[in-house]
Amino acid sequence: ACWWTRWSLGWPHIAVMSVDLGSEWMKMAIVKPGVPMEIVLNKESRRKTPTAVCLKENERLFGDSALGMSVKNPKTVYLHLQSLLGKKHDNLQVALYQKRFPEHQLQEDPVRGTVYFKYSEEMQYTAEELLGMVLNYSCGLAQDFAEQPIKDAVITVPAFFNQAERRAVLQAARLAGLKVLQLINDNTAVALNYANAGLFAYFLILIFFQNVMFYDMGSGSTTATIVTYQTVKTKESGTQPQLQIRGVGFDRGLGGFEMDLRLRDHLAKLFNEQKKSKKDVRENHRAMAKLLKEAQRLKTVLSANVDFMAQVEGLMDDIDFKSKVTRAEFENLCADLFERVPQPVKDALSAAEMTMNEIEQVILVGGATRVPKVQEVLLKAVEKEELGKNINADEAAAMGAVYQAAALSKAFKVKPFLVRDAAVFPIQVDFTRETEEEGIKSVKHNKRILFDRMAPYPQRKVITFNRYNTDFAFDINYGDLSFLTKEDISIFGSLNLTTVRLSGVDGSFLKHADAESKGIKAHFNMDESGVLLLDRVKLGNTISTLFGGGSSEPTPNVTEPVQVFPCCIRHPVFMKSKRTRQMERPMQRRRKNPKRKAKSLRTSRWNSSSMTFLTPLRTSWRPPKKGQTVKKRRSFSFSWISPFGDPSLTVFLCRLQDLTDRDVAKQEREKTLNSLEAFIFETQDKLYQEEFQLVVSEEEKDQISAKLREASEWMDEDGYTATTKQLREKLSKLKSLSKDMFFRVEERRKWPDHLAALESMLNTSTFFLRSAKMIPVDDQIFTDVELNLLEKVINETTTWKNETVAEQEKRSPQERPVLLSKDIESKLALLDREVNYLLNKAKFAKPKAKAKAKNGTSSDKSNGTSEEKTIPPTEEDPPAKTPPTAEDAAQTETDDQTPPTEEATTTGQAAKPAANDAGEL
Repeated sequence: ACWWTRWSLGWPHIAVMSVDLGSEWMKMAIVKPGVPMEIVLNKESRRKTPTAVCLKENERLFGDSALGMSVKNPKTVYLHLQSLLGKKHDNLQVALYQKRFPEHQLQEDPVRGTVYFKYSEEMQYTAEELLGMVLNYSCGLAQDFAEQPIKDAVITVPAFFNQAERRAVLQAARLAGLKVLQLINDNTAVALNYANAGLFAYFLILIFFQNVMFYDMGSGSTTATIVTYQTVKTKESGTQPQLQIRGVGFDRGLGGFEMDLRLRDHLAKLFNEQKKSKKDVRENHRAMAKLLKEAQRLKTVLSANVDFMAQVEGLMDDIDFKSKVTRAEFENLCADLFERVPQPVKDALSAAEMTMNEIEQVILVGGATRVPKVQEVLLKAVEKEELGKNINADEAAAMGAVYQAAALSKAFKVKPFLVRDAAVFPIQVDFTRETEEEGIKSVKHNKRILFDRMAPYPQRKVITFNRYNTDFAFDINYGDLSFLTKEDISIFGSLNLTTVRLSGVDGSFLKHADAESKGIKAHFNMDESGVLLLDRVKLGNTISTLFGGGSSEPTPNVTEPVQVFPCCIRHPVFMKSKRTRQMERPMQRRRKNPKRKAKSLRTSRWNSSSMTFLTPLRTSWRPPKKGQTVKKRRSFSFSWISPFGDPSLTVFLCRLQDLTDRDVAKQEREKTLNSLEAFIFETQDKLYQEEFQLVVSEEEKDQISAKLREASEWMDEDGYTATTKQLREKLSKLKSLSKDMFFRVEERRKWPDHLAALESMLNTSTFFLRSAKMIPVDDQIFTDVELNLLEKVINETTTWKNETVAEQEKRSPQERPVLLSKDIESKLALLDREVNYLLNKAKFAKPKAKAKAKNGTSSDKSNGTSEEKTIPPTEEDPPAKTPPTAEDAAQTETDDQTPPTEEATTTGQAAKPAANDAGEL
């Protein structure tokens, strides 16, 4: 990142982070004052971390530790959680996950219809909970790297995530305690990082626009995205660069993990053909996990070599496996996968209504694009001379997302860059209406497009229902998905987002029967995260009444309240706008300005019993003036049900908090256990060191050795099952027993340096005192009391040092010393304070002025200062020549360039020089 500037507001903790949440790996990046944009290193100092969590009875592991446990006990490790987000139990993606990971037991949630992992009756977790644990772990890594708390984050998601999957990620982030500034599509984050990769790319955008395709093949999926870079003019900031997503094509099942699985199955087949064991290796989960790990390494090596020897020690029943695999065999295994490589490119071009000739460059992103066959097939499909490899395929999304996080945070000021993302799936509103033609009643089905395919967002839409005067309902569904394959549609899930029911409509019309109806308006908003929101539903009428003096005046446009009750058929739409979220802040923060009391205020409260969020609106209104039409809103409230169920959310939070507390307690116990073990071993070793043997008696040594031996035996038998409290008590007793021995050793170590410092300070102070006493009386700036006090301190310190050192030499090293380092430090501080006081006084003292002449000048000391007075000469007597001062001599030499005469230099006496400052003492 090169051309952005940081802007700190002086807050103590203002860092933000990004999480590139991949199906197999995750990358984190941070921005904080002094650190522009940087990838977070995990505890193993690696730049990427496995998206894995291990749950055992007494511990919880993440990242590389969890991935290592997958080989030992794969049943406790959960991987590739993204594919289960927002999925019903009967979804094909769930069946595929069960086939890939048969060691896990997936159950159906009877309330939500989704799936959860069942390890035991006590350990049952949903995919959102497990992903929340991973996000919480990523936040901890970012905080350790930034050395300050972080709560604000931008999280990447695949561009093909639908509403249910996006809400599931938001749910997981909420469980992790993260405040999500935005969900950004990973291809959009890559495009943003590409634009900000350097000044050259930025100026290219300013000069002319260009179309770039990003081909991203990761572990779980493949996405092709067409991005247009151009400059646009805005009213607020003038000309600004902008990126717009024009087309997106994807393949949910094409990725590097599928290649790993095929290599794993191939290695299992080779092992079975060797017939070293009568058992089928495919029925052993632990052996298959080992083969999967070897297959991942094999795929990486075959990208640079034509063949490689795969080998696994102790694969099953202590039998080693070793076999040669060639790149040609690997390409034959994945031949059908390579045939699917060009399809996302075609889909992206079709969505953007563009041809390949309009694309200036194709850039590779994602780890799986390093496979040579993928690059070969893709290069042939795009018909370009070469593929772009000028960005970091692994870290581009994380760096682009953290740039967006800095732009959204109020703590930083970055170069403006407009981002216009696009909705991959169209959304429409479906409703029915009864009609009557020639006495025949019928039901008419209507649909209105809310967002087209590839519609840019953020964007607001309003749909008006003109022919309803009673309560009714309408459905929010996905639109035409004919561009998807049958398999993609089956994985997609239900096409219904929610059903919205409106009540109170007939009452509003009866109340204002004489009104001219303007219809019922539903305000929709797709925010920056690509999440559809229903802001409000209102009924507009124009009513005529009488105001003052019997004259007829038009009344304000009245907005009548309408309650909205979405049904949780699939994943209902939150009716919560940006303004509503702003109004959820505490009222005290908006009442600081007394001038705002007359403005409309909105309060919020959480109804824990019904789990409904109520937002009553209170407005102030004045009667209209004569001939004036004003608008008025009356109070109303929204209520909805969370798509994941708030009671279950509370349960999730409690369970995750219990796990966190358990992890903290476990870490504290391990820390105490390690401290106790280290103290026992180190103390046993120190008892035989020379400096410790000098200060400890045989009796004391035997006593300490016996207690250490006893503690070591206790550690071997009961220590590893002891509680943290017991370990602390044992450690405290051992430290108390050996405290005197360590004290004596530590004192003897400090004596040489401390005594040398004290001796040096005494010499310096004595020299300073002698110099101060040699100052002439007329120039003396120190009082006798000050000098006597310093002399007294020097004498007392010298006497104390000589007596204490002599007494210490008479004592045995095994006795408690009388010469203590803290006493030496106290004497040093006292001497240093006295000397510094006198030095500071000399530094700021003003030198006394001196009488300069006997002939022609006079000294006036009535005010305690010397002042020169010049007697003007008479005409008869010429002025006497006074000896020139240093300044006069310098001026004479400069002006006349002639030396003073002999008479001038011999007449009179030179003034005695005064002390300049304390530095000359």
